[in-house]
Amino acid sequence: MRARRIITVIGAHAEGEVGKVITGGVLPPPGRSVREQQQWLMHHDDGLRKFLLYEPRGGAFTHANLVVPAKDARADAGFIIMEPDDYPPMSGSNCICVATVLLETGMLAMQEPLTRVTLETPGGLVPVEASCKDGRVERVTLTNVPSYAAALDVSLEVPGYGRIRVDVGYGGAYFVIADAQDFGFQLVPDEARALVETGELVKAAAREQIGVQHPEIREFNKIAFTEFTLPIVNEDNERRGRNTVVISPGKLDRSPCGTGTCARLAVMHAKSEIKTGEGFVSLSVIGSRFEGRVAAETTLKDGTPAILPTISGRAWISGTHSYVLHPDDPWPEGYTLSDTWYRALS
Repeated sequence: MRARRIITVIGAHAEGEVGKVITGGVLPPPGRSVREQQQWLMHHDDGLRKFLLYEPRGGAFTHANLVVPAKDARADAGFIIMEPDDYPPMSGSNCICVATVLLETGMLAMQEPLTRVTLETPGGLVPVEASCKDGRVERVTLTNVPSYAAALDVSLEVPGYGRIRVDVGYGGAYFVIADAQDFGFQLVPDEARALVETGELVKAAAREQIGVQHPEIREFNKIAFTEFTLPIVNEDNERRGRNTVVISPGKLDRSPCGTGTCARLAVMHAKSEIKTGEGFVSLSVIGSRFEGRVAAETTLKDGTPAILPTISGRAWISGTHSYVLHPDDPWPEGYTLSDTWYRALS
């Protein structure tokens, strides 16, 4: 077989959200940190993301993670998250997939019953604790990057809906957080298409009307996702909060979204709706769950109050794949169509 490129990927999903992990065929990109490597890929080699995520090798539901050697001496490995339309600074579901793959394939040494590693992400260092048994990672608990409320109770003009009150939280990316009930949603699977269409409207409006800028990282300055939430309720002796996150160009996060849950925790903490040490079970549109908690309080360098949230969830390896680029393939970077992508990407 002749091939211009062969890339080896371990397939995985965390509570339903696909997070493939690249384990071979790609050299680390230039950069003094994983963040600089992310920025280099974004601006100089975006073809890698398209090759793996666009059709015919990927799809709108797919994420991929490039594992790289850590640049920070405190970390054991690094990874760069690639989504259908963006490169997020951090992702909870992808982090859980990466940690599971690194340990179950032996790329990092597993110790039972608990393995502790630190992963370097574009958003910062993420300590991970993996509960392990018989060579299997049974659960991953990560301490996310500092998360904070960027805007509270903002009146947002959304076409077709009028003025809606929203919050903006940072949990490794910026989320515009809206009450699903204001749009008549119950956050059930049958609403998926309408949630995507409305979520894209909300995000576009938020980007026009609400400015964001991370106090410490100049590259992080845009609202990336819409998060629809329902109120926290007490059920079966636990606090539960249902949400769904819309990922451009048009899909729902199948997991409860780790960074979205962290952004919600940060907003709730800023509103005194949750205390340090408390948390809730975050439920997705398909009923999968993450356990989120406000582990500690902290401040960013400019004095902005923030929290250190933890997310706990599970991942499963789904297969091993070798993706090949044939020399005469007329679509070396793949393609997208609006029938399944909501809107086609260039």
